[in-house]
Amino acid sequence: MAERELPLRGVRVLDLSNLIAGPMLGMYLGDFGAEVIKVEHPRRGDELRSWGHNKDGVGLMFKLLNRNKKTITLDLSTRSGQEPARCLIEKSDVVIESFRPGTLERWGLDYDSVSRDKPDLIMVRVSGYGQTGPYSKRAGFGTVAEAMSGYAHITGYPGEAPLLPAFGLADASTAIFGAFGVMLALYERAA
Repeated sequence: MAERELPLRGVRVLDLSNLIAGPMLGMYLGDFGAEVIKVEHPRRGDELRSWGHNKDGVGLMFKLLNRNKKTITLDLSTRSGQEPARCLIEKSDVVIESFRPGTLERWGLDYDSVSRDKPDLIMVRVSGYGQTGPYSKRAGFGTVAEAMSGYAHITGYPGEAPLLPAFGLADASTAIFGAFGVMLALYERAA
Protein backbone atom coordinates (compact mmCIF):
# COMPACT_ATOMS: atom_id res chain seq x y z
CA MET A 1 0.00 0.00 0.00
CA ALA A 2 1.38 3.43 -0.96
CA GLU A 3 2.11 5.86 1.85
CA ARG A 4 -0.27 8.82 1.86
CA GLU A 5 1.29 12.23 1.29
CA LEU A 6 0.95 14.52 4.30
CA PRO A 7 -1.15 17.66 3.67
CA LEU A 8 1.53 20.24 4.56
CA ARG A 9 4.28 18.70 2.43
CA GLY A 10 6.08 21.52 0.63
CA VAL A 11 5.32 24.12 3.33
CA ARG A 12 8.40 25.53 5.07
CA VAL A 13 8.11 26.90 8.61
CA LEU A 14 10.78 28.94 10.38
CA ASP A 15 10.33 28.43 14.12
CA LEU A 16 11.96 31.26 16.08
CA SER A 17 10.00 30.44 19.24
CA ASN A 18 10.99 28.77 22.48
CA LEU A 19 9.47 27.15 25.56
CA ILE A 20 6.04 25.58 24.94
CA ALA A 21 3.32 27.36 22.92
CA GLY A 22 5.32 28.31 19.80
CA PRO A 23 7.30 25.06 19.57
CA MET A 24 4.10 23.04 20.03
CA LEU A 25 2.49 25.00 17.20
CA GLY A 26 5.49 24.17 14.99
CA MET A 27 5.32 20.54 16.13
CA TYR A 28 1.73 20.25 14.89
CA LEU A 29 2.68 21.72 11.51
CA GLY A 30 5.63 19.32 11.28
CA ASP A 31 3.41 16.38 12.22
CA PHE A 32 1.32 17.15 9.14
CA GLY A 33 4.31 17.27 6.80
CA ALA A 34 5.65 20.83 6.94
CA GLU A 35 9.41 21.25 6.90
CA VAL A 36 10.10 23.04 10.20
CA ILE A 37 13.43 24.75 10.85
CA LYS A 38 13.95 25.54 14.54
CA VAL A 39 16.27 28.44 15.34
CA GLU A 40 17.99 28.43 18.73
CA HIS A 41 20.40 30.86 20.33
CA PRO A 42 23.95 29.50 19.89
CA ARG A 43 24.88 29.76 23.58
CA ARG A 44 21.57 29.38 25.44
CA GLY A 45 19.50 27.20 23.15
CA ASP A 46 15.81 26.85 23.91
CA GLU A 47 15.16 27.12 27.66
CA LEU A 48 13.00 24.01 27.43
CA ARG A 49 16.13 21.89 26.85
CA SER A 50 16.83 22.02 30.59
CA TRP A 51 13.28 21.60 31.96
CA GLY A 52 11.97 18.50 33.69
CA HIS A 53 13.01 14.93 33.12
CA ASN A 54 15.75 14.41 30.58
CA LYS A 55 17.49 11.79 28.55
CA ASP A 56 21.12 12.20 27.59
CA GLY A 57 21.05 15.70 29.12
CA VAL A 58 18.16 17.01 27.01
CA GLY A 59 14.68 17.64 28.43
CA LEU A 60 12.08 15.15 27.24
CA MET A 61 9.53 17.93 26.76
CA PHE A 62 12.00 19.65 24.43
CA LYS A 63 12.39 16.44 22.44
CA LEU A 64 8.62 16.02 22.23
CA LEU A 65 7.81 19.57 21.13
CA ASN A 66 10.65 19.74 18.62
CA ARG A 67 10.15 16.44 16.87
CA ASN A 68 10.08 16.56 13.08
CA LYS A 69 12.26 19.70 13.09
CA LYS A 70 15.66 20.62 11.74
CA THR A 71 17.64 22.74 14.20
CA ILE A 72 20.10 25.55 13.53
CA THR A 73 21.64 28.20 15.76
CA LEU A 74 21.60 31.95 15.09
CA ASP A 75 22.04 34.91 17.39
CA LEU A 76 19.16 37.01 16.09
CA SER A 77 20.27 40.03 18.12
CA THR A 78 23.34 40.42 15.86
CA ARG A 79 23.68 41.39 12.21
CA SER A 80 25.52 38.10 11.57
CA GLY A 81 22.43 36.23 12.81
CA GLN A 82 19.83 38.50 11.25
CA GLU A 83 21.10 38.20 7.67
CA PRO A 84 20.79 34.39 7.49
CA ALA A 85 17.41 34.68 9.24
CA ARG A 86 16.20 37.05 6.51
CA CYS A 87 17.36 34.58 3.84
CA LEU A 88 15.48 31.77 5.59
CA ILE A 89 12.37 33.94 5.94
CA GLU A 90 12.41 34.67 2.20
CA LYS A 91 12.38 30.91 1.57
CA SER A 92 9.70 30.15 4.18
CA ASP A 93 5.93 30.17 4.08
CA VAL A 94 5.38 30.61 7.82
CA VAL A 95 7.36 32.21 10.67
CA ILE A 96 6.54 31.46 14.32
CA GLU A 97 7.97 33.71 17.02
CA SER A 98 7.45 34.10 20.75
CA PHE A 99 9.62 37.04 21.76
CA ARG A 100 8.32 39.96 23.78
CA PRO A 101 6.56 42.48 21.53
CA GLY A 102 9.01 44.94 20.02
CA THR A 103 11.93 42.48 19.91
CA LEU A 104 11.57 41.52 16.25
CA GLU A 105 11.06 45.19 15.39
CA ARG A 106 14.42 46.06 17.04
CA TRP A 107 16.08 43.34 14.98
CA GLY A 108 14.38 44.34 11.72
CA LEU A 109 12.73 40.90 11.52
CA ASP A 110 9.14 41.98 12.19
CA TYR A 111 6.37 41.36 9.67
CA ASP A 112 6.39 44.89 8.22
CA SER A 113 10.14 44.69 7.57
CA VAL A 114 10.36 41.17 6.12
CA SER A 115 7.07 41.09 4.20
CA ARG A 116 8.39 43.73 1.77
CA ASP A 117 10.52 40.99 0.22
CA LYS A 118 8.03 38.19 1.02
CA PRO A 119 4.49 39.62 0.74
CA ASP A 120 2.77 36.23 1.05
CA LEU A 121 4.52 35.43 4.35
CA ILE A 122 2.38 34.14 7.22
CA MET A 123 3.68 35.18 10.63
CA VAL A 124 2.41 33.87 13.96
CA ARG A 125 3.34 36.07 16.91
CA VAL A 126 2.85 34.27 20.21
CA SER A 127 2.74 36.63 23.19
CA GLY A 128 0.95 36.71 26.51
CA TYR A 129 -0.99 39.92 25.99
CA GLY A 130 -0.87 40.74 22.28
CA GLN A 131 1.43 43.03 20.34
CA THR A 132 -0.17 46.28 21.54
CA GLY A 133 -2.09 47.42 24.59
CA PRO A 134 -1.37 48.18 28.23
CA TYR A 135 0.12 44.76 29.12
CA SER A 136 1.84 43.98 25.81
CA LYS A 137 5.38 44.52 27.14
CA ARG A 138 4.92 41.97 29.92
CA ALA A 139 6.30 38.47 29.58
CA GLY A 140 3.54 35.94 29.13
CA PHE A 141 3.40 32.50 30.71
CA GLY A 142 0.64 29.93 30.53
CA THR A 143 0.01 29.78 34.27
CA VAL A 144 -0.54 33.55 34.39
CA ALA A 145 -2.89 33.35 31.40
CA GLU A 146 -4.85 30.57 33.08
CA ALA A 147 -5.20 32.72 36.21
CA MET A 148 -6.07 35.94 34.36
CA SER A 149 -8.64 34.14 32.19
CA GLY A 150 -10.58 33.06 35.26
CA TYR A 151 -9.83 29.38 34.76
CA ALA A 152 -8.10 29.14 38.14
CA HIS A 153 -11.12 30.75 39.80
CA ILE A 154 -13.57 28.13 38.54
CA THR A 155 -11.47 25.09 39.51
CA GLY A 156 -10.60 23.58 42.84
CA TYR A 157 -12.66 23.22 46.00
CA PRO A 158 -14.63 25.81 47.99
CA GLY A 159 -12.50 27.52 50.61
CA GLU A 160 -9.22 26.19 49.19
CA ALA A 161 -6.60 27.61 46.86
CA PRO A 162 -7.35 27.50 43.12
CA LEU A 163 -6.15 24.47 41.20
CA LEU A 164 -4.33 24.83 37.94
CA PRO A 165 -3.98 22.03 35.39
CA ALA A 166 -0.96 19.75 35.63
CA PHE A 167 -0.11 20.50 32.00
CA GLY A 168 0.30 23.63 29.87
CA LEU A 169 -3.39 24.27 29.12
CA ALA A 170 -2.89 27.85 27.94
CA ASP A 171 0.19 26.87 25.90
CA ALA A 172 -1.60 23.92 24.29
CA SER A 173 -4.65 26.06 23.49
CA THR A 174 -2.40 28.71 21.95
CA ALA A 175 -0.63 26.10 19.85
CA ILE A 176 -3.82 24.51 18.57
CA PHE A 177 -5.46 27.83 17.69
CA GLY A 178 -2.18 29.06 16.17
CA ALA A 179 -1.91 25.96 13.96
CA PHE A 180 -5.57 26.39 12.98
CA GLY A 181 -4.88 30.02 12.06
CA VAL A 182 -1.88 29.00 9.95
CA MET A 183 -4.00 26.42 8.12
CA LEU A 184 -6.65 29.04 7.34
CA ALA A 185 -4.01 31.52 6.17
CA LEU A 186 -2.41 28.87 3.91
CA TYR A 187 -5.85 28.00 2.52
CA GLU A 188 -6.66 31.67 1.89
CA ARG A 189 -3.25 32.29 0.29
CA ALA A 190 -3.78 29.34 -2.08
CA ALA A 191 -7.29 30.47 -3.10
